Amino acid sequence: MPTRRIVIDTNILVSALLSKTSPPALALAHAIVHDQPLASTDTLRELMRVVKSPKFDPFVSLERRDALILRFAPLVELVEIIQPVRVCRDSDDDRVLEVAVNGLADLIISGDKDLLALDPFRGIRIVTPRAYLDAATSTS
Repeated sequence: MPTRRIVIDTNILVSALLSKTSPPALALAHAIVHDQPLASTDTLRELMRVVKSPKFDPFVSLERRDALILRFAPLVELVEIIQPVRVCRDSDDDRVLEVAVNGLADLIISGDKDLLALDPFRGIRIVTPRAYLDAATSTS
């Protein structure tokens, strides 16, 4: 099966940090091995800003948060944003859609209800981590 081009929303990456056995963590692990994650400089910047937030200090060590960035960033294909997308009330959601549209993504993995409500967006599926995992196991 050809590698899919996917966008993993920041909320999934953060959730994966909080629980190693959660659907977001399992989806991230599967995506890293089986698919091509896409990101833009803006979405990577957002990931770094969110992951470095002191609000996570009580839950996840800074070292573990840094390790996620160091592991994930080199694996992504950086997408140049040529075609802007302005459809969401949250500009962070628009950035996710921009990566997907400009990177010719097959799907977006997100837990964001606003994004999930747009499924499909311009032919790009938007799925939860659980739906992504269910589809992955049904095809293997």
